[in-house]
Amino acid sequence: MGILLNNPDFRRLFAGRLVTNAGDSLYFVAAMWLVWDLTGNEFYTGLAGFFTLAPAGLQFLFGPLVDRWPLRRLLVATQLLQGLLVLSVPAAHLTGHLSVWLVLAVMPSLALLNQLVYPAQTAAIPRIVHKDELVAANSLFALAYQGVDAVFNALAGVLVVVVGAVALFTLDAVTFVLAAALFSTLSVPRAGDTTVDLESESETRSGAPIRGVEPTPDGGQVPGDVVSEHEETAARESPDAAAADGDGGVSGYLADLRGGIAYLQGTFLVPMLLGSVVINFALGGTIAILPSYAAHVGGVDGYGYLMAALAVGILVGSLVASSLAGVAFGRLSIVAFLLSGVAWLGAITVGWLPGTVALFVIAFVPVGVTNVLIISVIQAVVPETLLGRVTAVLGSASAVSTPFGAFAGGAAASLVGPVAVITVAGVAFLLLAVYLASIPTLRQLPAVGDIDTLAAEQQST
Repeated sequence: MGILLNNPDFRRLFAGRLVTNAGDSLYFVAAMWLVWDLTGNEFYTGLAGFFTLAPAGLQFLFGPLVDRWPLRRLLVATQLLQGLLVLSVPAAHLTGHLSVWLVLAVMPSLALLNQLVYPAQTAAIPRIVHKDELVAANSLFALAYQGVDAVFNALAGVLVVVVGAVALFTLDAVTFVLAAALFSTLSVPRAGDTTVDLESESETRSGAPIRGVEPTPDGGQVPGDVVSEHEETAARESPDAAAADGDGGVSGYLADLRGGIAYLQGTFLVPMLLGSVVINFALGGTIAILPSYAAHVGGVDGYGYLMAALAVGILVGSLVASSLAGVAFGRLSIVAFLLSGVAWLGAITVGWLPGTVALFVIAFVPVGVTNVLIISVIQAVVPETLLGRVTAVLGSASAVSTPFGAFAGGAAASLVGPVAVITVAGVAFLLLAVYLASIPTLRQLPAVGDIDTLAAEQQST
């Protein structure tokens, strides 16, 4: 991992990820608690969860755009727009116009922009690191995502008590501006110009420009500090952009979208996605009613600790994922989710906040492991020119049930209470393990290093 952090482009992308994830954690905790504080009703927190999570189901629509647009400009623009959106909440508070409906409008708007941000970051990684560094790179990104969440989810719960939820939105705007500044220093090569020669002291790319410079349309090289003048032209000259222009824009976009969907057909990812629908439905319900559950066991501080527990568990799993890359993925997944289900149900029954938090950490460790390993497989198998749209399709397919779970969880909790809803989520983990064991294609998946061959064979059938 030390070699990765010596890579200046990866270091800048990683730093931007750290800062923007800190902002995401602050606004999500603040917004969910603000909705609960303004209404005191699980139905509205379920509605907030639905509106926040629903845009993930539309991620596949943004994939072709990620593959076409310059990634640096895309990342900078989305951060600045998110900063402006979060400022609307403190502005409304100052003018006496703050309402739950404004918060319910801001949350999905921020989430919608993130459907560009995360596929763009995923697509950028294999363009700036070597293939054999992908697992380590994704582990670090999971560290950025979950490690920051673990700290800032808990911190946000404390800050809500000290300074109030509205003030956190102002702080959040600052983090988005800082992230935009970091992303503006990136130099991301075009798709296809990414063969990294780590042995070269000059850090050149095979058939590609020197790190820190980008190609001009005539094949020359432009220093990284002036590449902004040529980035748009270079993007237009890329194969994807040329195809888009030749197909009349909209038809080219639709062809790209169909290509991302078609690529998945026949791979092991399709039955795996079916299992994730159930688990994501249950997780959506949990996220939606967690403020209500926390109010019963520890108030706003308890909400921060529970959110942090989820993030810590995924963080730990992400950090150990590299050491488990040689274990057969099918068997590893089955055992891991059995452990998750048992720990989850134990967390609900222990009846003591510290014990609940500790068991929730254990329950989410397998989620971190599988998240890192599966995204590494995708990045290794999928061609770079398809990676944005394929990743977006997978993200949409796996997340489409989450907002409906949030809405259903909020509605159910208003009738039967939050404990029953969270219990169902624990059972869903056990059912996922049973499902994985019952499908031979999933049960027999080899170690991550061998899955690319398996996927390629399935793709050709």
